[in-house]
Amino acid sequence: MSLSDLPFSLVRPARWASGVIMASPHSGRDYPEWFLAGTRLPIPVLRSSEDAFMDRLTACASDHGAVTLAAKVPRCIVDLNRGADEIDPLVVRGVPRHPLNQRTLAGLGVIPRVVSQGRTIHDRPIDRAEAERRIAACWRPYHAMLAGLIAEARTTFGQAILIDMHSMPHDALSHLQGPRPDMVLGNRHGLSASARVSDIVAAAFEAEGWRIRRNSPFSGAYICSAYGRPGRNVHVVQIEIDRALYMDEKSLTPLPDFDRFAERLGRVIRKLAVIDDADGTGARIAAE
Repeated sequence: MSLSDLPFSLVRPARWASGVIMASPHSGRDYPEWFLAGTRLPIPVLRSSEDAFMDRLTACASDHGAVTLAAKVPRCIVDLNRGADEIDPLVVRGVPRHPLNQRTLAGLGVIPRVVSQGRTIHDRPIDRAEAERRIAACWRPYHAMLAGLIAEARTTFGQAILIDMHSMPHDALSHLQGPRPDMVLGNRHGLSASARVSDIVAAAFEAEGWRIRRNSPFSGAYICSAYGRPGRNVHVVQIEIDRALYMDEKSLTPLPDFDRFAERLGRVIRKLAVIDDADGTGARIAAE
């Protein structure tokens, strides 16, 4: 992928059912030569930060009435689930050492410093002009499209519901006591999506027998905070799926029962694609 290409793929359904957008901002896997020439890491290691196969797993959403938006740019080049100003001074030269949030301090800003297990991406810091070039070519088009879709959904349906699909390493929940959840639903503790929408999403997964945990350890990152406005009928729910359910994390290959998992997830997506955040009278739910 060159920076002249669109950093995402967009598929519209034949009929948009209710203003649902199914997005996967970390599923990109197009690694250009110019980027590989500037990193010490081989592609299999770089891919450890991907939400591998998430675009493939959610592609069916357009068949059921939702818009799908999937990243093509890899997360290790530009992280689309970070703010454009979340720039790490250890990875970009000439950036002021302003107060940083915990994600950026950990090397996971908009231009990441590390991939999984803290492995450093770049041999040396990149120029600020290069960081701004990546943000202009990749981050801004993705978010312009996402903002436009949300506005269109609100105009057309009176609501927009973004289901932001991610995957998490199996070990990310190793600290939890008792049975581990299969998925973590994040709505920033009610700030990015109403209880009604969140309950509908959780129930769709639970109907397939999967265990859901809410807001811990992932409550939602930049996309949830930037776009979720339940008081304006814009709801953003982040879903983190345990990668061990469908892929071998070491080899980054689908498990033998991948198709069975995809079929189960497809039944969930069919329900989510037509969510309508209205009560029995047809009235939209106000902020809680």
